[in-house]
Amino acid sequence: MERDERPPSGGGGGGGSTGFLEPPAALPPPPRNGFCQDELTELDPGTISVPDDRAEQRTCLICGDRATGLHYGIISCEGCKGFFKRSICNKRVYRCSRDKNCVMSRKQRNRCQYCRLLKCLQMGMNRKAIREDGMPGGRNKSIGPVQISEEEIERIMSGQEFEEETNHWSNHGDSDHSSPGNRASESNQPSPGSTLSSRSVELNGFMTFRDQYMGMSVPPHYQYIPHLFSYSGHSPLLPQQARSLDPQSYSLIHQLMSAEDLEPLGTPMLIEDGYAVTQAELFALLCRLADELLFRQIAWIKKLPFFCELSIKDYTCLLSSTWQELILLSSLTVYSKQIFGELADVTAKYSPSDEELHRFSDEGVEVIERLIYLYHKFHQLKVSNEEYACMKAINFLNQDIRGLTSASQLEQLNKRYWYICQDFTEYKYTHQPNRFPDLMMCLPEIRYIAGKMVNVPLEQLPLLFKVVLHSCKTNVVKE
Repeated sequence: MERDERPPSGGGGGGGSTGFLEPPAALPPPPRNGFCQDELTELDPGTISVPDDRAEQRTCLICGDRATGLHYGIISCEGCKGFFKRSICNKRVYRCSRDKNCVMSRKQRNRCQYCRLLKCLQMGMNRKAIREDGMPGGRNKSIGPVQISEEEIERIMSGQEFEEETNHWSNHGDSDHSSPGNRASESNQPSPGSTLSSRSVELNGFMTFRDQYMGMSVPPHYQYIPHLFSYSGHSPLLPQQARSLDPQSYSLIHQLMSAEDLEPLGTPMLIEDGYAVTQAELFALLCRLADELLFRQIAWIKKLPFFCELSIKDYTCLLSSTWQELILLSSLTVYSKQIFGELADVTAKYSPSDEELHRFSDEGVEVIERLIYLYHKFHQLKVSNEEYACMKAINFLNQDIRGLTSASQLEQLNKRYWYICQDFTEYKYTHQPNRFPDLMMCLPEIRYIAGKMVNVPLEQLPLLFKVVLHSCKTNVVKE
């Protein structure tokens, strides 16, 4: 969606009378957000393609996009085919933040993965047509669409069916059909249903994880990594044990920390007592803060330990799709004292008009609610700088963004920092067994909020920030 980049009208924005803010400047043109973009999909030679002249007349039964053939029993597009395959192979369990009846269209299909998978099942996509090893090519090309009961659909959506399958394999020895590790860049929660294989338990899990993300050789049975909820501190199979941080984890975290600029923001946010800030002046300040934060993200990329491993094209693709998420994450963590302190004091001196209050959009209200919730989540967790650096790298290394040339390499890098973060949190916070899952669950929420903020009119941003910062600061003082 193209946005009007003009600063909001109304209110004196001149800098001469205040000695505090420059005239409002437009925000840098927002690149397309990765949350709204289509996912990368791989072509399966086992699916049936429709000739071009006929394909133009067919539409995907899930999202209405141009269909490319008969995939897993129904006419669908490449995007929905790949999404369904990944969801089933990786035993994904999603959640819907609304009423489980979200609109599915080409532009909206990535907004709610729960409703997208639900529609795939309701329209008859056949999960038994997917090869158990997750490789390209259908398992049985003669299998057509299926009609399954509401009870069975509910078992799949809740993860109960995946638990039953996992228990089956656990009771019959190791299976070569283990599901791949869940990707941290997905926009929803990883599956709580998957469990460790018996051999992973024998190794206490950690050695297998370390071998995978460090790129060392591993036995065939361990080539796939369990999901985020594969184990927890509550599991009787894996009691918490005091141990040291893996030296390679320490080294890579140190490299990530060296790439970070943790110095206070340089944008002036101090004003005279009694001065009334206008909408245009507050908007100008937000623009300057966004400029500085974006500049810091660009400088951060050039210092990353894996900078030479990817192409400039891929880095451009990744930054253009995740810059809003990176700014939001940093504002809620390492720069939160300034954002929820100095900036909150500035927004407190801004009084919106009745018209601004009346015209505030529903999207803005939802963003406010989610930002307040996310702030309190981060405030409760007290995210360390090391955890922030890992979360930032995980969110940035999103292999599902369109146009990437090294998606598989990105996936390996993503997994590396995923398990480094897990290693660090389990070492540093021994008595918080759920800390790592809690941290990872914040990333899809950040991605969702960043996607929603694109739809909030620019002139409403001053009011949005005023409400969020006031609410968060007030509640923290009460605590």
